[in-house]
Amino acid sequence: MRRKRAAPEAATDAQSRLDAWFATRGWAPLPFQRDVWARYLAGESGLLHTPTGSGKTLAALGGVLLDALNAEPAAPARTRRAAPPDNATPAHEVGRLRVGRGGRLVRTAPNAAQREASRGRQRDLKLLWITPLRALAADSARAIREPFAELGLDWEVGLRTGDASARDKRLARDGRLDALVTTPESIALLLSYADTAPQLASLQAIVIDEWHELVGNKRGVLLQLCLARLRALAPGVRIWGLSATLGNLDEARDVLLPHRPDAAIVSGVAPRAVTLESLVPDVGERFPWAGHLGLNQLPRVVDRVFAARTSLVFTNTRASAEMWHRALSAVWLEDPATLALHHGSISAALRAQTEAGLREGRLRCVVATSSLDLGVDFPAVDQVIQIGSPKGAARLLQRAGRAKHRPGEAGHVVCVPTHALELVEFAAVRRAMQAGRIESRPPPMLSLDVLAQHCVTLALGGGFDGDALYDEVRGAHAFSTLAPDTWQAVLDFIVQGGRALEHYPDYRRVVRTEDGRYVLIDDRRIALRHRLSIGTITSEGSVAVKQLRGGALGSVEETFIARLRPRDRFHFAGRLLELVRLEQMTAYVRNVRSGDGQVPKWAGVRMSLSTELARGVEHLLATPADAPELGALARLLDLQASLSALPAQGEMLVEIVKARDGQHLFVYPFLGRGLHEGLAALLSLRWGRIRANTFAYAANDYGFVLSPAEAVQIDETELQGLLHPEGLVDDLRESLNLAELARRQFREIARVAGLLPPSLPGRANRSMRQLQASSGLLYDVLRRYDPDHVLLQLADHEVLSQQLEVTRLQAALADCASRALRWRRPKSLTPLSFPLWAEGKRGELSTEDWKTRVQRAAEQLERRHARRA
Repeated sequence: MRRKRAAPEAATDAQSRLDAWFATRGWAPLPFQRDVWARYLAGESGLLHTPTGSGKTLAALGGVLLDALNAEPAAPARTRRAAPPDNATPAHEVGRLRVGRGGRLVRTAPNAAQREASRGRQRDLKLLWITPLRALAADSARAIREPFAELGLDWEVGLRTGDASARDKRLARDGRLDALVTTPESIALLLSYADTAPQLASLQAIVIDEWHELVGNKRGVLLQLCLARLRALAPGVRIWGLSATLGNLDEARDVLLPHRPDAAIVSGVAPRAVTLESLVPDVGERFPWAGHLGLNQLPRVVDRVFAARTSLVFTNTRASAEMWHRALSAVWLEDPATLALHHGSISAALRAQTEAGLREGRLRCVVATSSLDLGVDFPAVDQVIQIGSPKGAARLLQRAGRAKHRPGEAGHVVCVPTHALELVEFAAVRRAMQAGRIESRPPPMLSLDVLAQHCVTLALGGGFDGDALYDEVRGAHAFSTLAPDTWQAVLDFIVQGGRALEHYPDYRRVVRTEDGRYVLIDDRRIALRHRLSIGTITSEGSVAVKQLRGGALGSVEETFIARLRPRDRFHFAGRLLELVRLEQMTAYVRNVRSGDGQVPKWAGVRMSLSTELARGVEHLLATPADAPELGALARLLDLQASLSALPAQGEMLVEIVKARDGQHLFVYPFLGRGLHEGLAALLSLRWGRIRANTFAYAANDYGFVLSPAEAVQIDETELQGLLHPEGLVDDLRESLNLAELARRQFREIARVAGLLPPSLPGRANRSMRQLQASSGLLYDVLRRYDPDHVLLQLADHEVLSQQLEVTRLQAALADCASRALRWRRPKSLTPLSFPLWAEGKRGELSTEDWKTRVQRAAEQLERRHARRA
């Protein structure tokens, strides 16, 4: 039953109390905050788009606070009574605001007994606050508790994530919370319990923080399905998304609120000014052309770190973060405890220590990855340093927002190029930010592996009716086009695994009862395995890292630890460790004070320059602007122009180089690494059809190189003919081993859908090699005996649509075909072609490491050009 709206007098009183609380902080509510509050109280849902640090948390929370203040019982009439002793607190003032000396509002805290009694009673869950990161969840819980406590509202705010304490998890399960801060995976986990449905039915508000981080991936698809279920349980619930740095706002709103196509998009304050400064090399300083981590910039970075009180140093990968932390440790002049490391593979306890140190101002510098990208509030951070290209304007804006996270403060980010051409990327990012051009994040569609997982979750959580759930699922944006036969294929899969697997009991998880409901098979092992596998984030097999005497440090990938022997040393979590033994997928280690060791590398997709930013780089190279980065590159750009040419508007630069190791065709469409890899494979096939040959190819963010085994002539007309968009998919199937790509994709899909469940706790864990063998065997069986299996179809679709981006590739081909070719035949490698040539050397067998070979080649090339000059 819905609560009646409070009387205007009560609403006015609630607003005045909220305004008074703002005043105690020296704040005043901003117009966009009041707008969101009014819409919330009117029963509306919507999307708030405002920069990080502008007050979006209080914008989303204010309506809930006003609702809670309005719902308070009326205070009893005052009667004269004896004054309490000076050290006593009236019962009705416990945990409330009261007027103290000087008219200031003072909060009185409840005692331990009152707090325990309050926690123990049953409550109605009213607010669900969903965040994409566990670190952000902990910070959000603190931000929510504070105004409720200081306004005297008796609300219990809990946390339910993978890092939550056993007590918090118990409170969430037992229905003893008013507000719950959680992640998409933990929401799905709650839905797997039948007794949580009545608790979730009392929801009044759902807030999704950092929605831009979820809209474009499968985690967002899982959340869409969970929101569809929550809307069914609580039809009147109000849903608000909070977002920043997002280019496709209307689409993001529609994905979040498909049932409210007219929902409001509220714009917050204007984006705060963000300035970008690059650490450019000095005049005459030798600066690498390619293939470096930027450690040659260490002295400049150290100077900047010690020039500020607190710095966040962002890298793009966990391995780079480990290396930069190690490098800074070697020259750190202050207490080592003031330098910390933070990334997703470090244990939750160590990450929490680092976050607390940032929040309390005890740390001077933290080296981090995207684990600290999002809206964690660290007001003490004064400076953000970005190591290497951010690959997109949105990512850099997000990271720049971590510094001076206070309303009204301007942002500043110091950018550290790791090689010469990244200077152009930083200049392009600055221009994109100044123009307000932010990349879009297109949402996935018909992720059937996520749908299968969700169906098993609901079957475990009390069961579902197939027809009713089909209607509910189609209410989610990702499945709005779900066909009835595809839906039936998903149901058949969760019941029997598919036609080829129906005789194997291990693949039967759900059964259809006589009354037509789908419920989980009565087997505790199946239920436990499913709960352990809930989520959409897949990764390589990991090995826990634990100290012999001490706690857990985190995890590294099995493929790395398998290469080590006892007494081998490696750097991890900011420590130098020695492997003692490996048993039951746990690496037991001890700390080592000095020496050298390897740095773990984590598998993952290499970050690609966004197409928008790549085009910005091309535009800057074609029409150099007055930017400090381009001034530092003047000699390099002059060298490119003298040896070959710079890109030009409306044209596409092509270089043919005959080097000692053979002939190379370099093409520069400036579309990003992902599209260039597809173009390189496609042109290799088409060129080989004209003249039989064997081709090696490599790609980077600016272009690609084709290297035929037998030198062969090609002219402008022939190359233009190879770039036609007709027959693209058929040619891709022939040029690439799509079956092998689909096999790899199938492994991730099978793990999400539940075909490769995790080992049970206490049992021997399967190694990554065993998982790969299992997924390969399943793939082969299904290909042979059930080629129309729903997961095989999904694997093929995702390879073409996500890995190869066929739609964008077709548009890229059309764009290339429409541009005139700027044909050049330089006598040696050029500044643009050298990084591509170096990339092609990665796969060659040599007794020297790749960095050594590339550095020697660069030095030879520079000496040759210096002599010519």
